[in-house]
Amino acid sequence: MSVRLTTAQALVRFLAAQHTERDGVRRRLITGMWGIFGHGNVAGLGQALVEYADVMPYHQGRNEQAMVHAAVGHARQLNRLSAQAVTTSIGPGATNLVTGAALATINRLPVLLLPGDYFAAHPADPLLQQLEHPVEADVSVNDTLRPVSRYFDRITRPEALIASALQAMRVLTDPAETGAVTLALPQDVQAEAYDWPEDFFADRVWRVRRPAPDPAELAEAVRAVRAAGRPLLVAGGGVHHSEAEAALRAFAEATGIPVASTQAGKGSLRHDHPADLGGIGHTGTAVADDLARTADLVIGVGTRYSDFTTASGTLFQHPDVRFLNLNITAFDAHKLAAGTLVCDARSGLERLTEALDGHRVDPAYEAEYRTGKERWERVVEAAYRAGDPSAVPTQTQVLGALDAVVGETDVVINAAGSLPGDLHKLWRARSPRQYHLEYGYSCMGYEIPAAIGVQQAAPDTVVWALVGDGTYLMMPTEIVTAVQEGLPVNLVLVQNHGYASIGGLSESVGGERYGTAYRHRAADGTFTGAPLPVDLAANAASLGMEVLRAKTVAELRDALARARASRRPCCVYVETDPAPTAPPAEAWWDVPVAETATREAAIGARESYDRQVAARRRHL
Repeated sequence: MSVRLTTAQALVRFLAAQHTERDGVRRRLITGMWGIFGHGNVAGLGQALVEYADVMPYHQGRNEQAMVHAAVGHARQLNRLSAQAVTTSIGPGATNLVTGAALATINRLPVLLLPGDYFAAHPADPLLQQLEHPVEADVSVNDTLRPVSRYFDRITRPEALIASALQAMRVLTDPAETGAVTLALPQDVQAEAYDWPEDFFADRVWRVRRPAPDPAELAEAVRAVRAAGRPLLVAGGGVHHSEAEAALRAFAEATGIPVASTQAGKGSLRHDHPADLGGIGHTGTAVADDLARTADLVIGVGTRYSDFTTASGTLFQHPDVRFLNLNITAFDAHKLAAGTLVCDARSGLERLTEALDGHRVDPAYEAEYRTGKERWERVVEAAYRAGDPSAVPTQTQVLGALDAVVGETDVVINAAGSLPGDLHKLWRARSPRQYHLEYGYSCMGYEIPAAIGVQQAAPDTVVWALVGDGTYLMMPTEIVTAVQEGLPVNLVLVQNHGYASIGGLSESVGGERYGTAYRHRAADGTFTGAPLPVDLAANAASLGMEVLRAKTVAELRDALARARASRRPCCVYVETDPAPTAPPAEAWWDVPVAETATREAAIGARESYDRQVAARRRHL
């Protein structure tokens, strides 16, 4: 039996019939499709979405990159068990997908990209927006998506979709392979009809595996843990993706081994758990980094060991330190010459806990890290505390005010600027999904669309997007989408007149904050004049948000409480005191400094750099 449909219609029907299943729970795989229509997709996928509006929800975006960010936020909130698709026209609509695709693939989060492409039949060349290559006629701008996609295909015949669509679903649902998946769709093929087998549209379930550890690897891991005197566990995003938080808590409580978290892994343990040390690495806590320097065994669970986590290879300084990596991806498990447990995070932690029955670290070690945790909590309190409620708040006091308002299951989203460092050190995560930091790509502009994706995934959850002025100016467009859809996302817009994070980094590496402030150009040609008369709050209001302005700590507390109670998109706008109040970095980060210079700032920065880089180790 067959049914005659266009390629685009067949694809939409196929996507509507795909499901995932893990632990016996079935979910729809593709929950909806974002789209901006142009000549490259309006007659194909645009028409198909109208034809099958009853089975495939459509979401209207304003920027193609932002649509991918929204889909990524949605997938992360749902533990990668559901995803969204994104369709664009050819040309700039397609190339705008590249940044979002890179973000998805780097963070191991599924998203299906469906850009239009040139005519497969080549009836006329060049088409509007078509890239012409003098020696490769089959190249299009969509080839820019190849290196940032985990699977890529160009569907040049209708029947080619059958095998490719199945491969696309396989990659989206494979926890070791997932990321951006791209099916480039020539605009003539989208509209071309074909007799499709009915079985192509049957309900299909993709089971998300929980592979158990290999017995030999498990035995070796148990020996390593039992032999360690100062073990430390580093929790990465894989703990959340696997829903392994309870298994991690059971492991920590049974063994007494402390847990530090990457940006993606924060919240794996609740902040007030005795074994939770907070963030690790360049933006980590003092207690976590102090223990990391003396750890003789580092147990990485679901982490890819970015340079922020390892302090650019300078953090783990014990002369005999060894690594044990539990990861579903062998590529990550083998990093740092580690012993490996290539398995699902939850099943691996459960088996490891069982095999270590009766083993516990020395009580003196537990007492040491618990005392360090108490000391750090006093640092957090000092950073959050506002001595004068009528004063202009600092950035850390903004976080303190938010900390006092959020509920147990609220979600706090951030990605770039100075806020990720402050949040990693200071935020008190109350639940597994509360801390939503995109720091694999640290993409300015992620926060607002991601908040929309999270709100779609969890409609009854209060969602906060924390955004600095630099990030806001990158991509505020999806505010319109939140207003259109009636999604009550909360935007905390922090105005500090420039790139605060990069300004501080610039100063530390001899760049003298050049080009990092949003100010008028001064007589000497530098941007050191008065702050620009830009009213971002008015901009947010013009896009349809309810705006609450706060000038003092007291006003900020009130505005945040009002925003949380609101059931419409709401922006809390606050200008901050630029004086730094966050705790200093507890570990180094390698940003190379000019080896030769005439300016004093750069010469001094290079001297400091040479001292720091000498501590780098290669763990072999």
